[in-house]
Amino acid sequence: MEIKIGTRKSKLAMWQADFVRNKLNEAGVKTKIVPVETRGDKMLSVSIAGIGSKGVFTEELEQMLLKGTIDIAVHSAKDLPSALPGPFEIIAFTEREDVSDVVVSHRQEVLLGQHLLIGTSSTRRIALLKHFHPHIRTVDVRGNLQTRISKMESGLCDALLLAYAGIKRMGYEHLIRIKLDPLEFTPAAGQGSLAVEASDGLDPGTKQLVRDVVNHPETEICLRAERAFLLTMEGGCNIPVFVLARWQGKKLRITGGVVSLDGKRLIRKISESREHPETAGRQLAEEVLQSGGSEILSGIKDILS
Repeated sequence: MEIKIGTRKSKLAMWQADFVRNKLNEAGVKTKIVPVETRGDKMLSVSIAGIGSKGVFTEELEQMLLKGTIDIAVHSAKDLPSALPGPFEIIAFTEREDVSDVVVSHRQEVLLGQHLLIGTSSTRRIALLKHFHPHIRTVDVRGNLQTRISKMESGLCDALLLAYAGIKRMGYEHLIRIKLDPLEFTPAAGQGSLAVEASDGLDPGTKQLVRDVVNHPETEICLRAERAFLLTMEGGCNIPVFVLARWQGKKLRITGGVVSLDGKRLIRKISESREHPETAGRQLAEEVLQSGGSEILSGIKDILS
């Protein structure tokens, strides 16, 4: 048996696919990586919000899953929509890397108190910067990690705001100037973990094999809570929703909320729960919505419509 692994073509995406492949190879499973270019990879002159928030990095891979061209697809968990189309499911989550966002720069000294121009394509990051550091300006920077760093070094911006996990995986830790506290600058759902997606047509034995080898149970529970929060909040790439679930002993501590596009209103709630993870995520989202989150989301949707 050979398992065909679908992935985007960027160096980071290929690293992620290699990570899953190596785990399967170590378990004695033959694999083949099948790279593909997605809509989100092709339309680099348009912001993610401008392309459309659902499936910009996944649609092509899902079509290949349906056709049987690939058996599984590997994604950054934060890139997956909160609800997958009917025939698809996430069968494994890898152990989570540090979830923090980081400021990276070719400059030796970068302080958030400075009047910086920071490159980011994330609506969440822009809104949080406006809330915590309103003097900082941002510019949209898209492309793979190497492209973004090259644009920064050519003078497009002073620094980039990115996920620590990708920076570490690509060997750019020497460019990190600031690591942001994830309990304040809370990440997107799923940040730091990889998700393995399959269609309902995949052989059940193969699904179970991949799950047994790749899935990290503690991370999975956290991410299922986060994704339930995101689904209830109706969050997408153009909605600045944030959530982080972590274990504290035997309890799941979840921090989640939403921030207005201008950064002026931020609602954050925290819960500790022994409930089923999806239940805990939904309940926290409902608390956020009832505490003013609904108004913020309505305002965002009015602006974007």
